[in-house]
Amino acid sequence: MGEDRLEIDTCAPQLKAMREGKIQLHAISKGYYPGKRMDLNTLPGLTNVGCWSCRGVQDWGLDAHRNEGLELVFLETGGMGFTVDGKTHVLHAGHLTLTRPWQLHKLGDPHIGRGRLYWLILDVGVRRPNQEWIWPSWVILSPRDLAELTKKLRHGEQSVWVANRHMRLVFRDLADCVTHWKEPRMTSRLAVAINRLLVELLEVLVAQQHEESAELITRRRTVELFLKDLAENPSSSAEPWVFDSMAKQCGMGITTMAKLCRELVNSGPMAYLNHCRLEHAASALRKNPGCSVTEIALQAGFNSSQYFATQFRRHYQMTPVQYRSAGKVPLDCLHRGKG
Repeated sequence: MGEDRLEIDTCAPQLKAMREGKIQLHAISKGYYPGKRMDLNTLPGLTNVGCWSCRGVQDWGLDAHRNEGLELVFLETGGMGFTVDGKTHVLHAGHLTLTRPWQLHKLGDPHIGRGRLYWLILDVGVRRPNQEWIWPSWVILSPRDLAELTKKLRHGEQSVWVANRHMRLVFRDLADCVTHWKEPRMTSRLAVAINRLLVELLEVLVAQQHEESAELITRRRTVELFLKDLAENPSSSAEPWVFDSMAKQCGMGITTMAKLCRELVNSGPMAYLNHCRLEHAASALRKNPGCSVTEIALQAGFNSSQYFATQFRRHYQMTPVQYRSAGKVPLDCLHRGKG
């Protein structure tokens, strides 16, 4: 997966707050998320659903993280800061947030505010913007509605919305399912509630997303997101890309791909891929002193350490070993001469 691909939520701050009695939290979950354990085969794709209540002034906030799924958060009462992709918002009662798996976000500025908050994390099979969304089979929206919802979630960039009245009631139903999880028919009730929530979510998006940015659904935007993923995620750039597969991933021919890539980053696709791999390898050299240069080269996507060393020296004007040993030199000095 690559250690830099996802900053997964450790849940440590809220677990500590629970132990200290600062919040009341009720949740059902799979994996490392807090809450009552769900069987992995129950409602596949549902990762975590729950609510918490903070009545007093808090002295903690969540760490910046990404989730393994689409996350919906509804603030019923109170207020708090919310940061996504480096932009901070002030949430008030009635606000709904949407974060996709690749978006770095956190609650608290720096501390969580008072209030009652609900959340749902649903895995739709993606970790990066250019992947196809695959909804769980128990999501039963009509094909047309599900396609419209997917399009709006996939191509929209707005993160903060205002929940409608029906959505507020559904979140309360979700919380009721959580608190009575061991009672009969709760799995069915929860599945129905989540489907209702998705219908209301589509209503909110249609009502409040007055105009979809045409740029977001153009080929240029697709390439922009693809290149951004290569630059930010070592595991993405380490994949065995060739020019044809990169163009196919973006849904276009190689001529269009090359043209848009040069417009966006002033480089051809393969040259830019090589640049990203070198940047990730340089970072790994500093962060992982116990790994050999060969290990780092292979992890970064290079086929041989010799080719890696040649490209690295050309890029940084020093060998990988020299770069690592000069780790205490200011980065602006290390990067002089790069081209």
